[in-house]
Amino acid sequence: MARSVRTTLALLGFFLGVARYFAHNVGSIRQRKGVYMAESTFWWVLAGAAVALELFVGAIYLLMFAIGLACAALAAHAGASVVVQIVTAAVVGGGCALVWHFKRPGQDREPPANANPNINMDIGETVMIDAWKPDGSADVHYRGARWTAIHRPGVNPTPGAHRVAELVGNRLLVDKA
Repeated sequence: MARSVRTTLALLGFFLGVARYFAHNVGSIRQRKGVYMAESTFWWVLAGAAVALELFVGAIYLLMFAIGLACAALAAHAGASVVVQIVTAAVVGGGCALVWHFKRPGQDREPPANANPNINMDIGETVMIDAWKPDGSADVHYRGARWTAIHRPGVNPTPGAHRVAELVGNRLLVDKA
């Protein structure tokens, strides 16, 4: 995680350095060659480059920085100075990246792998337990094999239908269905 953040920050520094170079040299290019390109065009090109690079790299943080670069382009359209444009790109892009990093959707909602039905197909399935052993375990036939089922600590085990809640090693942790 920290490596991708460092890489993204390095890329942001690169983009801002390129933007500063282009924004600083726009006047000299216009005077020497007679070519005019608005400052906002450079920001839009950098934003597009950040989105294209994100497609190759897969770092969502680059999209956050692209938002900052697009905001700098809008600041250039509004007539803001080059310094304000650079600060806008850095503050908005960095702010979006920080907000995304700390408020990622679904960050804490996914259960661990041994209790995640997206990873383990046994989670949520129903098993029939005929009798519990004195040690708190039970033998069940499930998917054509004999499994050992255990109950949660502090729960009084009763025979009947149970739902697989988690896999603990090669044992099924079950809850009453």
